[in-house]
Amino acid sequence: MNHHPEHAPDAPGEWVDFVECDVPDAVDLVVEVASMMSVFAAQQLERVDAMRREALADAFGRGAGAREIVERGVRLELAAALRVTEHAAGELISRAESLVHRYPQMLAALSGARTTERHAAIFVDAMIGVEPEFADRIVPRAVELAESESVGPFRRSLRKLIETVRSETLDERHEAALEKRRVIVDPADDGMAWLSAFLPAVEARAIHSRVTAMAKAIAATDDEARSLDQIRADVLGDLLVEGETTAVPAVARGIRASVAVTVPALALLDHVAAGAEPPVVEGVGPIPLRTARDLCAGADGWMRILTHPETGAVLSVGRDQYRPPPGLRKIVKWRADRCMAPGCGMPASRCEIDHTIAWEHGGSTSLENLAPICKGHHIVKHHGGWAVRQIDESGGALEWTSPSGRRYRVEPERRVPTFRPAVHGGADPPC
Repeated sequence: MNHHPEHAPDAPGEWVDFVECDVPDAVDLVVEVASMMSVFAAQQLERVDAMRREALADAFGRGAGAREIVERGVRLELAAALRVTEHAAGELISRAESLVHRYPQMLAALSGARTTERHAAIFVDAMIGVEPEFADRIVPRAVELAESESVGPFRRSLRKLIETVRSETLDERHEAALEKRRVIVDPADDGMAWLSAFLPAVEARAIHSRVTAMAKAIAATDDEARSLDQIRADVLGDLLVEGETTAVPAVARGIRASVAVTVPALALLDHVAAGAEPPVVEGVGPIPLRTARDLCAGADGWMRILTHPETGAVLSVGRDQYRPPPGLRKIVKWRADRCMAPGCGMPASRCEIDHTIAWEHGGSTSLENLAPICKGHHIVKHHGGWAVRQIDESGGALEWTSPSGRRYRVEPERRVPTFRPAVHGGADPPC
């Protein structure tokens, strides 16, 4: 392999640009082996499915129970031959059957080393339970995502794709799921037990948000030795057993849940076109339209962000102050949704706000110079030999240049809407 491809996919909405050279470097050698592994994985899946079909053909006409016995025998032999568990062998057989017979496009991508075995496994698992009528709209786009994104971002993008396509039936499915809500106590060892609640995801997120906020307030007090998890559990117990906040320290009283709800403006209308992007809750995913409309009616504790013109957003304070004001911090984190390092899945809410051009080097405190980066990647950015820049006119995309000279582009999850004045005498220019 004497030349690098000009552009090769890596992470979500990311590309990597190689500089041509005559001798492959260490990264090239690793990537070459990874490509071979993808090809071999596809061949293994095809042969596993052929093995299964051959065994079933031999069992044809041997009675109603023969198929189950034969499949169990195939699973046992495959597990013994590969020295894995029968469970792992069963998953391999199921994955092979799905890719060979239902999703040949994904198998072709794997055979051509355009994606990895892990991508294919994530795809097959995600498609379990998806209604057949939606498959034709999901599979082609899913293959494109698998060929262009790394594993973590692909999992999130695929989930979002499936949820968006299935959102047409979300209200009906949510209503049916509501009938199954319940609370369960599962005994554990040493006088302990697990308390589990199956309830709407929005409420679960709000409960966890409030308990966490209260726990953090308590953890910041002097002489507090408990871990955050321990405090969270104690706060939950106090609230549910006592029914009021007087059982918790004064510093944690009055704290309410804070959850970000992103609602496309069209979702608030009475009629929404099929395939339109659904309302989502940070960390939860799509929610029913009725729930979104209720939240946007003015419930306290919710940060409502409409993807429609809203005036008064602070987008920059220039060089007047180093720390971004609260409104700007919210927009920066909302736009990215995740750490803006290649392939990182850390939620933006747990990241640090980084000045892409450092403040001490003249960088401004503005949307065009800020991005959420987790603590670990923040250290890599400043001390690991990487260079990072915001790409002009990209809406917040970052370009990371590695010590080997490879460049990785990371796209934000969302775009902050920009609006231009209408041109008199003609149509409005596109945003």
